[in-house]
Amino acid sequence: MNVLITGASSGIGRDMAREFAMRKYNLVLVGRNVERLNNLKLELEENYKVTVKTVSMDLAIEENCKQLYQENKDIDLLVNNAGFGVFGEFTNTDLQKEINLIQTNIVAVHILTKLYLQDMVKKNEGKILNVSSIAGSMPGPLMCAYYASKAYVLRLSEGIREELNKKKSNVKISVLQPGPVDTNFNKVAGVQFNLSSKSSEYVAKYAVQKFLKGKFNIVPGFIIKCAKFFSKITPNFIVAKVCYHMQERKQKE
Repeated sequence: MNVLITGASSGIGRDMAREFAMRKYNLVLVGRNVERLNNLKLELEENYKVTVKTVSMDLAIEENCKQLYQENKDIDLLVNNAGFGVFGEFTNTDLQKEINLIQTNIVAVHILTKLYLQDMVKKNEGKILNVSSIAGSMPGPLMCAYYASKAYVLRLSEGIREELNKKKSNVKISVLQPGPVDTNFNKVAGVQFNLSSKSSEYVAKYAVQKFLKGKFNIVPGFIIKCAKFFSKITPNFIVAKVCYHMQERKQKE
């Protein structure tokens, strides 16, 4: 069984690679940091005796996503994990960074999901895990583009799930909605979270367990489950005000 994981050089992606390797899955690990990918490859091959292929690639480039698929078609499980955030008022944030965010968080996920799902549907087997965020369930002032991108991933996955159900397909799609996680994400986005963060190891272990069991909506942690529930029953304009207040406190000095 072969698993392809994007954003595998650090954080949740790296730790999910470890979880799959423990279960004897062979891996295709995609990221931009060649050194980290190669170090992870050596670790997994030595410790778990699995086959690991590394691909250094920027998924913000559309053609790279198509090339990745063409060169790695024999995939049983796809994990769309690559993504990043940009912090600040929408009128002040850098446009090019936000375009890159949209390309990575939305376009790459869309392309890879479509191409691999088409193959899986033909074979009537396979699983896809799209990594969204609790942010995808609510408005996100001061991180507008990121929240919107994760809402896209969530809604895309929900729609695909119903299409697969109507076909009575054996193919499964899942969506991971973590809250704050102690990863490199905070450094890239330029924020720090006051809410206690889960470790990437915890989130990865929880996510892989639920994903392999076919659970659709995967939300690690009781507090984040509560936050998701209350975001559903609270008017959006109130949620937006709460999010703005919380995120004002995140920005680094």
